[in-house]
Amino acid sequence: MSRHGDEKDLFGFQRVGDVVSKVAPKRPSRIQQRLIESSVAIKEDDPRSLAFQHTVFCQTGMPYRDVGPDVTVWERAQGRARLRVEAGIAADPVTQEFIHLGLPHGPKPRLILAYLNGQALRTGSPMVEVEDSLTAFVRRLGLASKGQNMRIIKDQLARISAARITLGLFNDNRAVTVNSKVVTAFDLWFPKDERQKCLWPPTVQLSLDYFESLQKHAVPLDERAIASLSHSAMGLDIYAWLAQRLHRVHPHKPQFIPWAALKEQFGWHYTRMRKFREVFSRTLDIVRTQYRDACVEADGKGLTLRNSPPPVKGRLTVVRSLPARS
Repeated sequence: MSRHGDEKDLFGFQRVGDVVSKVAPKRPSRIQQRLIESSVAIKEDDPRSLAFQHTVFCQTGMPYRDVGPDVTVWERAQGRARLRVEAGIAADPVTQEFIHLGLPHGPKPRLILAYLNGQALRTGSPMVEVEDSLTAFVRRLGLASKGQNMRIIKDQLARISAARITLGLFNDNRAVTVNSKVVTAFDLWFPKDERQKCLWPPTVQLSLDYFESLQKHAVPLDERAIASLSHSAMGLDIYAWLAQRLHRVHPHKPQFIPWAALKEQFGWHYTRMRKFREVFSRTLDIVRTQYRDACVEADGKGLTLRNSPPPVKGRLTVVRSLPARS
């Protein structure tokens, strides 16, 4: 880069050659400020609140954006993990007819699952009350708990509640499959305000198969990191993937992943490899501000993963100390 050229750091702040001291600093955006504050807090102490994700969702992902009403089945595979999501239907309490809800997509269902998982594991019960506590969780993440944002969250929670999700884990010649709705019981009702066209389950019950699998395969995540990345579905996926992957890399045998494999996992919606690499690299830089111990190196051929401590210290102790289901 030219000495007098413009330069931006990973937060998007700009420096202009030799006149940097004479240029008024650009005020950080809300997202940039959230990333900075979270990065400092994570560096200083352990998390007081944890989120959890099932290892299959750490290795695979739901759609990043709305794939439209014609796509009702979503399948992803990565390594020994398999995910299949089938869009569900629900009974409309007003018309008393079944309606199609569509596939969950974007960052919101990832946040919701992390919340539902954490609530169920902390209480030792698959029954999760969400009407009030989900609002509190949304506020904890620094997201607006009213208006359009909350309507999107409610809609995505309804989609998750109605969807049929199949999780597959393969190990040697054995396969473990959870083939049911993640949520098996829920109550849907329309809000009194007719302007809010969404369904909202105040109480959800995780399926016993999923809950038992979650107790064995939960990956703890720092809630502050989740909050700072809540604007990016790819960022949440990369963070969760590294959280479950890096600590399992052999200390003396780094793992190399070519760009083609990374694109298949994270960039299936990109037609050009160059564009995917640009977006993935930029997002990875942001994720690393929230997971500072992550040892990853990107070059022209792909990504090298090195053994790193998980983002939540004492990972196995955290999961095993959670209350067991009675």
